Amino acid sequence: MSQEHEPHDHHDHADDDVQEHREHDAPLTEVELRVRALESLLVDKGLVDPAALDAIIDTYETKVGPRNGAKAVAHAWVDPDYRRRLLEDGTAAVAEFGFVGRQSEKLVVVENTPKVHNMVVCTLCSCYPWAVLGLPPVWYKSAPYRSRAVIDPRGVLSEMGVNVPADTEVRVWDSTAEIRYLVLPERPAGTESMTEDELAALVTRNSMIGVARVQA
Repeated sequence: MSQEHEPHDHHDHADDDVQEHREHDAPLTEVELRVRALESLLVDKGLVDPAALDAIIDTYETKVGPRNGAKAVAHAWVDPDYRRRLLEDGTAAVAEFGFVGRQSEKLVVVENTPKVHNMVVCTLCSCYPWAVLGLPPVWYKSAPYRSRAVIDPRGVLSEMGVNVPADTEVRVWDSTAEIRYLVLPERPAGTESMTEDELAALVTRNSMIGVARVQA
């Protein structure tokens, strides 16, 4: 197993938890309670417009969510020149689609192959490329994933439905405040006749984190 760990300069990600990441019947976590209290205080003092806050959440959840990353992945599958640019300079390559912004200033793209499987984690908080993946999922920010992804990546992958062959190397990439990672998943067999838009529809957020495979 190869593990890539950059020096961390993590920052406060309390705003990451603004979105309601829970089932309706589940109790609020301590962080969610604090965020709710802070939000209520700011709204009461007239410092935050609830409508503006909802618009921001909707933007990252539905407009700049995983569909952005999926477009880049699908284009890389059909355009070898773009694939090369994406792997050489992920930031510049996704910017060709206009995908730039918060927490994606430095984006490194790593490619899954039959011999190498990549997965991404943030061991200290939840650094994540919002511009191409939207808001980070709850499990990505959880302590069990952050610790076990480094200690037992194959076990974590197996639990999430990805069984990596013994002769395939697993590389764990640790996102930081300076560098975010995106996995370029393998293109599934049997998709040769599919259009780029059809291919993009197959790509999931989890496959771009490296904890799932793209299914035809």
